[in-house]
Amino acid sequence: MYRFSNTVIGFLNLFTLLASIPIIGAGLWMARSSTTCENFLQTPLLVIGFVVLVVSLAGFIGACFHVACALWLYLVVMLFLIAALMGLTIFGFGVTSKGGGVEVPGRVYKEYHLQDYSPWLKKRIQDPRYWNTIRSCILGSKTCAKLASWTPLDYMQRDMSPIQSGCCKPPTACTYNVETMMMSQDPDCYRWNNAPNLLCYECDSCKAGVLEDIRRNWHKLSVLTVTMLVLLIGIYSIGCCAFRNTRRAETDYPYGENRMTKVRPRWDYHWWRWLHDRKEQLY
Repeated sequence: MYRFSNTVIGFLNLFTLLASIPIIGAGLWMARSSTTCENFLQTPLLVIGFVVLVVSLAGFIGACFHVACALWLYLVVMLFLIAALMGLTIFGFGVTSKGGGVEVPGRVYKEYHLQDYSPWLKKRIQDPRYWNTIRSCILGSKTCAKLASWTPLDYMQRDMSPIQSGCCKPPTACTYNVETMMMSQDPDCYRWNNAPNLLCYECDSCKAGVLEDIRRNWHKLSVLTVTMLVLLIGIYSIGCCAFRNTRRAETDYPYGENRMTKVRPRWDYHWWRWLHDRKEQLY
């Protein structure tokens, strides 16, 4: 049992060390790509990949070669990672708790409204720089081109993704005959344009569709982060045992297995010794 925790933490960090290589490779490949959507994800991938690489390398060296300072660095960074992941998980559940689609009578698909989502997400999606990036991404993916061959019956019987529902058509309640054009309608009805590069990309319903897609993906990510959080806490606990074993190897057996040396006193040893002597003097 003495070296068991060191062996386990060594193998776990070797696995994560190897796993970080394709993550960094994917980030570098996206950096060279001209697709807007891929460039949008390159920075988080590179940061995650390099952090995992450095942390895993420190943990592997510390556990396998009994380097206490490397294990200490590994445990400190792991503690920050656990705290950051816990904060991200709580934040993710908080901002994605609102939203969801509205049923459309006689249709399979749902429609989405911007006011149904959290203020943080709405503020983010309404930022022109952010929205221009997302808009270019949707145009490049040709999401709406898939609906070009649909018949009116297809719109009645087939489902749509949130982005298709919000960006590729006007709201279902919109009417465009002469008698009703003077009536008050959803502002998105007037933003709609038949041009393939315009459609409803500037509509609030399009932004709401993107937020719904982000919301669904974020829920999936939150489940993954909870799993990773439990795993990291388990690895951190094993790392603490490995650190204790490494310190014991450095202090108890520096000159061989059968020769003992005095263990360095703990940081509070002298303070407690002084307090004990004062009590002895008083009584």
